[in-house]
Amino acid sequence: MSVPRIVFLGTPPFAVTSLEALHAAGIPIAAVVTAPDRPAGRGRQLRPSAVKEAAWRMGLPLMQPVRLRDAGFLEELRSCGADLFVVVAFRMLPELLWRMPPRGTINLHASLLPRYRGAAPINWAVMHGEPRTGLTTFLLKQEIDTGDVLLQEALPIGADETAGELHDRMAILGAALLTRTVLALGEGSLTPRPQHAMTEGLVLPQAPKLTPAICRIDWARPAVKVHDHVRGLAPLPGAWTELLREDGGTEHFKVLRTERTDAVVHGAPGTVHGDERGLLVACGEGALRLSDVQPEGRRRMPGAAFRAGLRGSIRLQ
Repeated sequence: MSVPRIVFLGTPPFAVTSLEALHAAGIPIAAVVTAPDRPAGRGRQLRPSAVKEAAWRMGLPLMQPVRLRDAGFLEELRSCGADLFVVVAFRMLPELLWRMPPRGTINLHASLLPRYRGAAPINWAVMHGEPRTGLTTFLLKQEIDTGDVLLQEALPIGADETAGELHDRMAILGAALLTRTVLALGEGSLTPRPQHAMTEGLVLPQAPKLTPAICRIDWARPAVKVHDHVRGLAPLPGAWTELLREDGGTEHFKVLRTERTDAVVHGAPGTVHGDERGLLVACGEGALRLSDVQPEGRRRMPGAAFRAGLRGSIRLQ
């Protein structure tokens, strides 16, 4: 069998690493599909996706459909003559699209499926304090993240590692795994494994879309759980809390990095004590030091600098 001719579908920087690896491996890429340019920044000027910029650099044909069911787009896609579609961090595909290529459509997912199906697998694995996670390549089917597994690779999660740091490591590992998958499919050496055979008797953690309510910090939880929550949301979208000042005023800010500490902070959860290294906050069990924060409308700063600008006693809620 020969190396499949592919169409690559992806949008954010995570997908760029895979596109570059596939191209470097000599896999023929008939076209790249990415999201339309979006307004961004204060001027709201149209900005291309990271994948579009990468496709330009590599001189690859590019498509940016507004609607994936558009007849013109589908006809252009068929004309590519691709054997296989490869999806990395793209929107949900309609069935008429993912069934189009003769060898099907494969996806790279940032978890060890069937664990952490959903939109934010990296964040949720860290938020849950998992000691390890991994990546999966699988064949698409209609139900999200449920298709037959092709290849998987595990990796550890550091006790203080943030989702952003893990994301960057997984992008590199995932690109290599995806390249191996495409080449193995060309060789005919892969046997897909149904996920239902891997789920019997298991309660599986999910990875739904992150919302502002999910990102709010609950200081009544044990310090280790709050620490995991913060690093699982850093740097984006960021865990947040509300500061209650002595005068009754409030201020929202993000907590981007915490440090575990043996320091004792007396008072109810959310009680704040300052020291030379930042803010010490009482949790339901134990305490945390807030080493990096971002006040609303301002830049990221050390917790100590933020504390220095506050007056009177404060608590978090």
